[in-house]
Order: sequence, then structure tokens, then C-alpha cells
Amino acid sequence: MRRSLLALSVVFVMTALPAYAHAPRPGPNGGLKVDAGANHHVELVTTGTTEVTIYLFDAADQPVSAAGHTGNAILLIDGAVRRFALSAADGNRLTGTSPVPVNPGVKGAIQVITPDGTTAQGKF
Repeated sequence: MRRSLLALSVVFVMTALPAYAHAPRPGPNGGLKVDAGANHHVELVTTGTTEVTIYLFDAADQPVSAAGHTGNAILLIDGAVRRFALSAADGNRLTGTSPVPVNPGVKGAIQVITPDGTTAQGKF
């Protein structure tokens, strides 16, 4: 009986944990900002063109220099999954070019690779 109750409690806690993650919220650059691992936040900015911009922030929402960072975008655009690379730009920006225009509110994931090789992923 105790084992069953313990197992049920563990399952309940594990399914409830994602609810504590921050939901997408407005970012300072007009996009949506989400958690990307324990140490980063990323803001995805799209304007209906093929250019995609990602802004990098630390866990305290302070800008992080994009120098040395790379990344990948995996976005669901018009029912098709589109993958493309992101590279460092000035300031705290990573940019990439989608093969098709990307509208605001797109769903998908951003993977950021830091200069030391660790990765962080933000889901939109």
C-alpha cells in the first residue's frame, strides 16, 4: 500500500513540475521570452520576414553577449518543420534566416550552444 502511494506521489510531482516553469511572456524587444535551461532566457522575435532574431539573457534577465554563441531554430511554419542555423550578431543577438517567412507567435524550439559547448533549449 505504501509503495503504491509513494509511486503515485512521485508520478503526481513529476507531472506537476512543468507547470512551475515560466510561460512565454513579452520580452523587451517585442517577442516572446522563455526559460532556456536553468541559466538562460531567450526571446524570439519574428516579423513576418525570413529573418529570425534571438536575444540572450541570463537567469536574472540581464543581456548576455552573443559572442561565441551559436544555435539552431526548429520552427513549425505552415505545418512544416523548418530547421536553420543561428549565428552571433552584435550585442546579445543571434540571427538566422528561415527558408520561408516566419510570423509572430510561431511554435517551436531554439537551441543555444554557449562558447564552452553547453546547450540550452527554449520552447515556444
